[in-house]
Amino acid sequence: MRQTFRFRSFLKVYTGALLTCVLLVTSTVGAFGQQPSATAPQAASALSGAEREASARLKVETVREVTTALADVAMEGRGTAQAGGEKAARYIADKFTKLGLKPLGDAGAYLQAVKFRSTEVSPETSLKLGDAPLKLVEEFVPAPPFTFDKSSASGNVVFIGYGVTSENLKRDDLAGIDVKGKIVLMLSGRPANVNEDVWRQEASQQSVGLNLIQRGAAAIITANAATAARPFALIARYATFRRVAMTNAPEAPFKLPPIAIISDAAAEKIFAGTGMTYAQTLAKASAGEFVSKDLNKTATIDVSIKREEVTGYNIAGVVEGSDAKLKDQAVIYTAHYDAFGKDAAGRIYPGAADNALGVGEMLAIAEAFAKSPVKPRRSIIFLAVTGEEYGLLGAEYWVKNPTWPVEKIAADLNFDGIGTEVYAPVKRIVGFGAEHSDLGDVLKGVLASTDMILTADPLPQEGVFYRSDHYAFVKRGVPALMFLGGPEGDITVWLARAQKWMATDYHQPGDTVRPDWHWDGARSVALVGLITGMRIANQEAMPRWLPSSPFNRARGTGEPPPSEKD
Repeated sequence: MRQTFRFRSFLKVYTGALLTCVLLVTSTVGAFGQQPSATAPQAASALSGAEREASARLKVETVREVTTALADVAMEGRGTAQAGGEKAARYIADKFTKLGLKPLGDAGAYLQAVKFRSTEVSPETSLKLGDAPLKLVEEFVPAPPFTFDKSSASGNVVFIGYGVTSENLKRDDLAGIDVKGKIVLMLSGRPANVNEDVWRQEASQQSVGLNLIQRGAAAIITANAATAARPFALIARYATFRRVAMTNAPEAPFKLPPIAIISDAAAEKIFAGTGMTYAQTLAKASAGEFVSKDLNKTATIDVSIKREEVTGYNIAGVVEGSDAKLKDQAVIYTAHYDAFGKDAAGRIYPGAADNALGVGEMLAIAEAFAKSPVKPRRSIIFLAVTGEEYGLLGAEYWVKNPTWPVEKIAADLNFDGIGTEVYAPVKRIVGFGAEHSDLGDVLKGVLASTDMILTADPLPQEGVFYRSDHYAFVKRGVPALMFLGGPEGDITVWLARAQKWMATDYHQPGDTVRPDWHWDGARSVALVGLITGMRIANQEAMPRWLPSSPFNRARGTGEPPPSEKD
C-alpha cells in the first residue's frame, strides 16, 4: 500500500481504516444490509460451465509460488528502479511468456520503461554538538523535502520553545532571541493549556518554519516529534527511506536550510550543562511557561543527498478476447509488485503481504484465463505496476502512456492489501469502489455464486479507495474495484494479529512469507477476481458509473460526461 514519510499522518488513518475493515468483515455484516444467506445460492447465481472450467484452473500453488519467489531475499525487496525491482519485473515477464500472453509493453515486449528520479539520504550526513557527533537514524534524521544535494550550517544553538509568535495566542517564543545565522532548536506539539483548534490555526509547523527561515535561521532542529503511536524509530525509518518521483515532477523553486528531527535522548545531550534538563524544559513548555534561551553551545549540521536518474518497469500482457466486436475492449487486472527495496544500510524490505501476495493472486488469474479453452469475449490485460509505494507512479504513468486505449478499458480490478486473506479461510469480501458503479451488482452476483458475502467499504470517509493503483484508472473514468479478503474465526485473534503486523512489519523488513499462511484464503480472493473479470468481459455493455457517483465521468478522458459540462 502506498506510503512515504510525506504521508506519515496518513499511516495512522490508513492503518485504522484497514484494521476496522478486518474487524467488520470478520463479524456480523447486518449493519451494511448484507446478511449471509441461510440457503444455497439459486440456480440463477450458479457458476456457468466456462466459469467452473476457469475456476478449476486457478491454482493455489501458483499464488504461493509467485508470492514466495517475489518476497525472497534474492529479489532485494523489489525496489522501484533498483536491481531487485528489475529482477522482479523480468521474473513476471517470464511468467507472462510461459503463459502465452501477448506482450503489451514497449516495442513488442512485456516491459514498459518508466523514468524516475530517486533521492536518498547519504550516510555521510552528520549532526555534531560541539565536537560530539549524534548518530544518524538512532538520534537524528534530516527532514524532507530536500531542496539541495549538499547543505551545511554551523553556529550557536538557541532554543525557542515552540517557536510561535501570535497576537491571538498572546505568545512570542522568539522574544529576546535573534535567530539569524543560528542553529535553532524548537519543540513540536503544543502546550497543554491551549485550545487545539486555535493552536492549529496560529502555530502550524509550516508557518513557524517559514517565519524562522525569513528571519535567517541557519538550520532548524525539531525535538518532541515522536509520540507513542509514532515513535522516533518509525519517524527515522520513513525519513530516511529512498524517495522516488517522476523525472518531470516539479521541484521546489527555493532552497531550504538544513532541517533535522532529533530523539529525546539527543535532546537531553543538547541540554546537558545548560542548567535544566530537556525533560524539565519540556514539562515547563507544556505547562505554558516561557522557556526560550541561548544554550551557549555550538552545532554543525551537514546533509548530503544522493540523486539519480533511474528506470523502472511496468509489465503488461494480454489474453485476446474471442468476440470480433468486443475484443478491442478489455478488462484490466492490476497489482503493484514494488516494495521498498534495499536501503543504504543493506536492509531488505520483502513486501510479502504488500504486495507480492497481490501479484501472486493476479498471476494465478492470468494462468486460469490463459489455460482455459474458452476465452472471454473481451480481452483481458494483466498489468504489474511499479512505484505504487511512492504515489501510484507506475499506474499513473500507464494511464497517461497507455499501451491499450484507456477509453476501451471496461474496468480495472486491483489486488493490494495487508495480507488478511492468508490468516484463515475467507468468506467475506470488501470490494472498495463497489458503491460507485454497476460493478457492485456484478460483484454481488459473483459472491452469491461462490458462497461468499459482500461487505461495503466500512470507512469511506477514511479514503482507502484512493490509496492504490485502481484510483489512477478511476480518475480517467474507468470503473474499478479493489478486493480485501476477510478471514473467518475469532475476530479478536485476527484483529490482534493485524495490529501486531501493522506495528512491526508494515513496510518493514518483517513483511515476510510466514509458515502459518492459509493460502486457500488467498485463492478465494483470486477466485472472486477471476469470476468478476469473466462476467465483465462477457456482458454486452461495459460497466457504468452510477449517476450519484462523484467519479461519474467519460471513460478515458478524465472529463465529466457531456451532460454535466453545461
